[in-house]
Amino acid sequence: MVQLISRITMDPEICHRKPIIRGLRYPVENMLELLASGMTIEELLEDYPVLEREDFLACPDFELRRKNLS
Repeated sequence: MVQLISRITMDPEICHRKPIIRGLRYPVENMLELLASGMTIEELLEDYPVLEREDFLACPDFELRRKNLS
């Protein structure tokens, strides 16, 4: 099974190298804000049909790892 963290990428050509989901223009920061606002993954899947459940699960995982490294 591929680790969730592999779903998060950074590309200098996309979103100024901010962490994004699978090379798409969906910044992790934005998805975390939506989750923190109380939106459920099911609601996010409806709003962002190109994304998958694992993409949303990878966002908090990425943020925790990032904080642990700093």
